[in-house]
Amino acid sequence: MNISSLIEGRASSDIISVTVDQAVRDAVKLLASKRIGALPVMSGGRVAGIFSERDVIYRLAEEGSACLDRPIGEVMTSPAITTTTDTPILDALSLMTKRRIRHLPVIDGEAMCGFISIGDLVKARLDEIQHEAEAMREYIQTA
Repeated sequence: MNISSLIEGRASSDIISVTVDQAVRDAVKLLASKRIGALPVMSGGRVAGIFSERDVIYRLAEEGSACLDRPIGEVMTSPAITTTTDTPILDALSLMTKRRIRHLPVIDGEAMCGFISIGDLVKARLDEIQHEAEAMREYIQTA
C-alpha cells in the first residue's frame, strides 16, 4: 500500500495551511482551533516549510512571547521533508521515525496534494494487518 491510497478521496483544497508572511500568533490560534499539531507553510504555491507545535515551544523558550509577532517564515522548520504519492507506507513510517517528525506534505511534481500525519500511517498499517489476519483466518477455515 502506498501514500496515494491513503490520501485518495481527500481534496487538496481541504488542506489547512499558512503562508510564510503570516504571524506566528495566527498560526498558533489555527493549530489550537483545529486541534492539529502542524501546518504546511506555503510560498508561491510551493511548500516552504512546516510549522509545528515544536517550533512554537522552541521559540517561546528562546525568545518569550515576542516570537508570536514574527512571521512564520522566520520560525518554521525548513526545508520541509516531503514524500510522494508512490511512496510505500512503510517507507514513509521509516522516514518519519528516522527524522523524528510527525507530519509529511505529499508532493506531486511541485504541488502539494496531501498532508499526512504519523497517525494516518499507523492507522493504515493497522488496517492492512487486520485485513491480512482476516484473510489468513478465512484461508485456514477453508483448508
